[in-house]
Amino acid sequence: MSIKSNIEYIQELKAKAAEQSGRRAEDVLLVAVTKLHTPEEMNEAIDAGITDIGENKVQEILDKYDKVKPVRWHLIGHLQTNKVKYIIDKVSMIHSVDSLKLAKEIDKRAGQHGINMDILIQVNSAMEESKFGITTGETDQLIRDISEQCPNVTIKGMMCIAPYADDPNEIRGYFAEVKALYDKYSDSDLDRVDFQYLSMGMTHDFEVAILEGSNLIRVGTAIFGYRDYRSEEK
Repeated sequence: MSIKSNIEYIQELKAKAAEQSGRRAEDVLLVAVTKLHTPEEMNEAIDAGITDIGENKVQEILDKYDKVKPVRWHLIGHLQTNKVKYIIDKVSMIHSVDSLKLAKEIDKRAGQHGINMDILIQVNSAMEESKFGITTGETDQLIRDISEQCPNVTIKGMMCIAPYADDPNEIRGYFAEVKALYDKYSDSDLDRVDFQYLSMGMTHDFEVAILEGSNLIRVGTAIFGYRDYRSEEK
């Protein structure tokens, strides 16, 4: 199947899951994850209607940025503070903020460019050691600290990566836990807290994530096929 037909199929599944959760297809944003995929493949996806792409690594954004058609870029992978400066003026949102230190660096670099950066708080609800993100119990303090100390940052919501399971229904509880946290702040009166995005769900579990309230899904393999990890930099 082509990239275009893959996207059409995913959009169909997204629409069905959104309808089951009492929403419309357009209420859920599809972000195409382009890690290790070429600018040519990315442009093909954009031609097929993709408006937002997600990259895991700063270097890939830098390598591809000028070769890709106009699109909104998202940094969805772990971000080191010393690399914020390279992408602060290129991405529309950073999904993986899990410390005040990182938020402060984003705030500093955004201020230097005279912009406001939208971020998501990455929550590791399953507390997996192999994944980044804060625990659910740490979210309140981090959100309050960023609200008070980072004037050039707006917290737009939360992101999580659930554990892999052959049956995605087995991990619904992790999505539900983050959705409950998200709802807590949806009407927050804190400064620079404007929750609009709950980034949950990838190729193998996005339908379940939508059913549990996700309104932003990050899909790569189902669009582009399996990545050639042999080409990834060590």
